Amino acid sequence: MPAKRRADPRSAVCVCYVAAMFMNGMDATIVTVALPAIGAEFGVPPSATSAVNVGYLVSLAACIPISGWLGDRFGTKRVFLGAFGLFVLASALCGLAADLAQLTLARVLQGVGGGVMSPVALTMLFRAYPPQERIRLTRVLVLPTAVAPALGPVLGGFLVEHLTWRWGFSVNLPVGVAALLFGALLLAEHVESRGKPFDLLGFALAAPGLGLVMYALEAVAQTGPASPHCWASGAAGLGCLAALVRTQLRSALPMLELRLFGDPEFRRGSLILFTCVAGFLGTLYGFTLMFQSELGASAWETGLVTLPKAFGLMIASQLLAWAHRTLGPRVLVATAMLGAATSFALMNAIGPGDLWLAAGVQLASGFFVGAASAELQVVAFATIGSAATGAAATLFNVQRQVGSALGVAITAGVLAGLGPGLGAYHAAMLVSAGFALVGAVLALRVGDSRVPARQTAVARG
Repeated sequence: MPAKRRADPRSAVCVCYVAAMFMNGMDATIVTVALPAIGAEFGVPPSATSAVNVGYLVSLAACIPISGWLGDRFGTKRVFLGAFGLFVLASALCGLAADLAQLTLARVLQGVGGGVMSPVALTMLFRAYPPQERIRLTRVLVLPTAVAPALGPVLGGFLVEHLTWRWGFSVNLPVGVAALLFGALLLAEHVESRGKPFDLLGFALAAPGLGLVMYALEAVAQTGPASPHCWASGAAGLGCLAALVRTQLRSALPMLELRLFGDPEFRRGSLILFTCVAGFLGTLYGFTLMFQSELGASAWETGLVTLPKAFGLMIASQLLAWAHRTLGPRVLVATAMLGAATSFALMNAIGPGDLWLAAGVQLASGFFVGAASAELQVVAFATIGSAATGAAATLFNVQRQVGSALGVAITAGVLAGLGPGLGAYHAAMLVSAGFALVGAVLALRVGDSRVPARQTAVARG
């Protein structure tokens, strides 16, 4: 009898990446939908429930910078499973919370796990697959990073209306436990440098800097740009980050390897993705509110018309390998970002009862955002060597999280500044379209090679 074949460790990386990142992305949008129900059950005003999101975002942002060092020092498998396990445990605690304080604390723990888990998962994925094979990963990359946020409102609306908000956290448990066992058995360990020293000064500046910036952006989304908390925490956070840049560029072994931005493809790919996610999350947040508050749709109808966004993302992932070979990265990214900008602006053409038009625009939005985001991950890491992948993944995730929060914050700021009414929502959609247009212009400088370039000296670290 032939020996039983062992599962491919590279396939195990894909499975664990999708499971972890999908849960992380799904939770963010499910919780947003569930906040009114959470406030009602705990007997607190809607403004108080914002702590559930703020605690998560701040802890997530504060822990991202340390993820690269942890993975390189202790091994990506060990660190990923530990962070993923903490995320799953925190999900169970969220579902069991007896009051708002317990729920907020559990969400903080979720943020710690998610902040470390996301960059390490991306590091494992890109170390397992060389640059020339990464375009085939688009089917994997697009699922957790883009489809999950689109599916979240639909699932969240269903759970809140037909079960309870606690199911939004409890659904993580069976998938999470299965993925943890799978990863423990099949993932391969990779330790980059056991003797890598810890940059205490870098962490002391990065953690509060990113945490305060995320708090400021969330404050804008909740209370508007006139909030003193926004300006005070934002200024303090930016001050920490300015000092961080200065110290990291002078350090021989920094926590955040900012010198990687010297690689043109990594810099451009990261910056364009920043504009892409800012526009995408801005419209996801703004359209959800507009369709219900101004166009008279129910939460369930809103979830249904945003669902085609996920289908658009999946269609794009199936066509991306062909488009990459045929068009090349420059034309593909520029066209996708221009299409995204157009679809964001077309959301202003939707009127009351236009369910089919809304679904079609969401489908187009998902398609173009999916094509751009998946290709940009390939572009950004095309010249990053294995030794620098952990540091690059950390920077990449910092920009993704800040871009997402900035998109929501700017949309909320526009709505607060222009006051109630459909005109404010239309202005917010155009601002999001503006983000995508900036990305389209930047894409004109992306390298046009269909074959990933050789790893550069800065990428090899």
